[in-house]
Amino acid sequence: MEKIICIGSSTKDIIFPINDGVIIETPDDIESQVKIAFELGAKHQLAQKRHESIGGCAANVACGLARLGAESHCCTCVGDDQAGQWLKRELESNQVKTDLVQTEKNCQSDLSIILAHVPSEDRIIFSDRASNEKLEILPEEIKKIGSQWIFISSLNGNNEEGWDVKLDKILQLAQAENIKLIFNPGQKNIKSNIEKVIDVARKAKILLVNKDEAIEIVEKLGEFDERSLNDEKFLAERLLQLGLEVVSLTDGARGAWGYDGINFFHVEASKEKVADTLGAGDAFASGLIAAHLKGKNLEECLKWGIANSSSVVKFYGAVEGLLREDEIA
Repeated sequence: MEKIICIGSSTKDIIFPINDGVIIETPDDIESQVKIAFELGAKHQLAQKRHESIGGCAANVACGLARLGAESHCCTCVGDDQAGQWLKRELESNQVKTDLVQTEKNCQSDLSIILAHVPSEDRIIFSDRASNEKLEILPEEIKKIGSQWIFISSLNGNNEEGWDVKLDKILQLAQAENIKLIFNPGQKNIKSNIEKVIDVARKAKILLVNKDEAIEIVEKLGEFDERSLNDEKFLAERLLQLGLEVVSLTDGARGAWGYDGINFFHVEASKEKVADTLGAGDAFASGLIAAHLKGKNLEECLKWGIANSSSVVKFYGAVEGLLREDEIA
């Protein structure tokens, strides 16, 4: 299988399973239709023991791709602390190449606290970004890999170099070296500079977004009516007009949609019991991408993504439960 570099975040995830919290449905808020509330000042006990796992989109997708047979490299930045050493070991134990992992001196590694709401089978993530903001895009180092593909996940920046500047460096490298791009923008990227997200999407081959993210991008593009924003086919068609070859949308328990300009497919999510949805999106991404790299058709790519995500959500964390090719086919 072809080589692929996953550029973006890596974190140590600490997961707190909880039973408490009140679910509030807000259907009129098109970009945030379900919320959870807690009494301010209250103290809550965990529903069961906490879990620790590797996290971050680039790290998760790199692990998933490696599990499915790809030569997967992770370009990320960790701190010079125990968590950073742990993250690098975890990547290597999952057969991910770590030659592009950077270690920032006098810096903490990124940490995420995840509230996994057991009754709703969903979660909320609180992230502390430290080392990933300092990730440098080093074209000469990336070129040494000889990769045919780059997967770009949610990038972080700081006052010295914004994430949009890092994206520009990746775009320049990809154009110069004829490297194909797969783009999975983060919510922070969309909120802070949606114009840059659209610019990168125009230069990518594959765009992976959830439905809420698709709605935000299409709203910015214009030429729609309010009812169309809830139509997955309309969203996919509008996004494909940016020049993409494949658009994939996910919407949690409702499954995934894919469009390539000719075929539009929907694959339903598994109805099995869910422990944690934390790694579902990244597992879906690695399954779909691996199938695409193997030359599978769009419907089969979606099925690989759903199979991988359906397996991961049975476990806490984003890596346990990732499938091998003999388990996914």
